Amino acid sequence: MTCPDDLKYTSDHEWVRIEGANATVGITHFAQAELGDLVFVELPAIGRAVSKKETFCVVESTKAASDVYAPLGGKVAEVNQDLNSNPELINQDPYNGGWIAKLEGIDEAEAAELLSAAQYREIIGE
Repeated sequence: MTCPDDLKYTSDHEWVRIEGANATVGITHFAQAELGDLVFVELPAIGRAVSKKETFCVVESTKAASDVYAPLGGKVAEVNQDLNSNPELINQDPYNGGWIAKLEGIDEAEAAELLSAAQYREIIGE
């Protein structure tokens, strides 16, 4: 399955796993497939406050560099340091080992606006 039902999504191809007032964020299987082989990830700074739709990360592939947008506001609590040496984890396992960052203190109203897996599948034509 290219987009698990237990996650939320954005039309910009980010996924979100919400756990209380915290969220884990990454890019979708669809996004990584479109980008191709990832060669570098510029992770956000821990402690950085981000706003919804703000660029908070950059992923670079053999094709292009692409911005990753914060799917909701919060503070960067943790980043996936494994991506520094293995950016291809996003290609191999975008929903688990390839997560990008964890946000804390997320905005519940913004979380309620995220797309369901079914809504996201419509956007990507699945």
